[in-house]
Amino acid sequence: MTDVTDVTAQPPSDAPSHLRGAVDLSSLGTPASAGRTAPGADAGAGGGSWVIADADQGLLQQLVQLSAQVPVLLHLHVPGDAASEALYRQFADAVDAQAGRLVLARLDVAKEPAVLQALGLGAGPAVMAVVAGQPVPLVNQEVPEETLRQLMGEILEVARQNGVAGTVPAVAPARQDAGAAAAEAPPVPPLHRAAHEALAADDLPGAVSAWEAALAESPADAVAQQGLSAARLMLRTRDADAAAVRAAAADGPDDVAAQLAVADLDVLGGHVEDAFDRLVRFIALHPGDDRETARAHLVDLYTVVGTDDPRVQASRRRLAAALF
Repeated sequence: MTDVTDVTAQPPSDAPSHLRGAVDLSSLGTPASAGRTAPGADAGAGGGSWVIADADQGLLQQLVQLSAQVPVLLHLHVPGDAASEALYRQFADAVDAQAGRLVLARLDVAKEPAVLQALGLGAGPAVMAVVAGQPVPLVNQEVPEETLRQLMGEILEVARQNGVAGTVPAVAPARQDAGAAAAEAPPVPPLHRAAHEALAADDLPGAVSAWEAALAESPADAVAQQGLSAARLMLRTRDADAAAVRAAAADGPDDVAAQLAVADLDVLGGHVEDAFDRLVRFIALHPGDDRETARAHLVDLYTVVGTDDPRVQASRRRLAAALF
C-alpha cells in the first residue's frame, strides 16, 4: 500500500484504503488575496496548466469550494527539500495529464504553518486530496508510477461516487518543467496504460478487460493482478446501497454473499481490518463450500490492499489459524 501520512481522524465512509483520515479545513477559510487568479479561471488559449505553484492560505477557501467540481490536491511543500521537489514534479505531471479533471495547489508550509496545524500534520512534505470539501491524506513521498496511476484513478472514482465529476479550464500558464518526470519514467506497458485510461474515464468494465488482457499476456504480472482486483472491487460496489448491504449482512450472518458484500464496502471505505476480521470469523464458523468462497474472496481483497501491507500479513496469520 501507499505510504500515508500519520493523521489521527475518522476515515471517510466510501473512500478506498489509500484515501482515509478526513480532517477539517474550515479554520483556514479566508478571502482570496486581491488580484489572484481564482481557481477555475482560464489561463489563456495558448495552453495552460492545472497546477498552482504558489498557492497560499488566502486562496485555500476557494480551492475547497472548487473541490465540489473537481478533486483538488494540496502539495504541502518544504522548500529546499529534495523529496518534496520530487513529489511535486510527480503529482504536477499527473494532474496536468488529466487536463482539467483535477487541480493541484502547492503551499509553502514554511510560510503557511497554520495549514499543517489545521491538517493535523507535524511536518511536510505531503500530498492531500480534497473531494467535496473533505480532505484526506494521500502520500508523503514519491511512489512508483504504476501506484500513482492507480491512486489517481481511485481519487477520480471516489469523486464520482460523491457527485464530483466535472472539469475546469486551466488555472495557470503551462509549466516549463512539464513532462520532466514523465521523461525519466520507464515506459508503461500498453495494456496497463489502457487500463489506467479506462479507469480515469470512469469505464470500469473497460479497465477490468484491459487488466485481464494484461494478465493473459503475462500471468505473473503482479501490478496487473492488483489493478484487476481493485477494478473488480470498484465495479462490484459501484451501484451498491451501503445501508441495504449492511442491513442484509446484519440480518444474514450465515449468508456468504451478504458478508462478502459488506467486506467489499469496508475495504473500499478504508476499514480494511474490519473487512478482514469479518471474513476470517465467517471462515472459522462455516465449513464447506461457503468457507472456500469466503477464503477466495478474502485472498482477492488481500491483493487489492497489497500483499506487503502489515494488515494483510496479520490477517493471513489469523486465516491460517481459522483454517487449520
